[in-house]
Amino acid sequence: MTSENRELSPVLHSQIKKFSSDGDLLAESGRFEEAVAQYNKAWALIPSPKNDWEAATWILAAIADACFLSGFTTSAREALQYAMTCPGGIGNPFLHLRLGQVLLDDGQDDRAADELMRAYMGAGQQIFAAEDARYLAFLKTRADLDAEVKKR
Repeated sequence: MTSENRELSPVLHSQIKKFSSDGDLLAESGRFEEAVAQYNKAWALIPSPKNDWEAATWILAAIADACFLSGFTTSAREALQYAMTCPGGIGNPFLHLRLGQVLLDDGQDDRAADELMRAYMGAGQQIFAAEDARYLAFLKTRADLDAEVKKR
């Protein structure tokens, strides 16, 4: 039986959720580096291989988000790329959005366009609502989004 078919023990799951919640509270108040420290505590508790566990996906998403929002784009990119190997990573609009943003900021326009389009196709234009307008503006230079909406 692989770990994909099992759940974390209730005690372990509770500990991971506690560290993650603590990280979320810190991130909400803009204390991103402290948030990442809490998320890293949660990450350390996930059994190996880590990318077999759903918890890894949401912890890496939280780490990537905090890193992105605090300007640590290399760390954000690394977390996002690893998250894509975890359950539910590929196809997660938020992960594709953040990866697209990081790649665009890094000058990797073609890869960024692909990831941003995946985010758009998965969640629509609203996923860009709270983001810097330049990401959606960039995507509009690469795709006819009005045509994409009509296809849906």
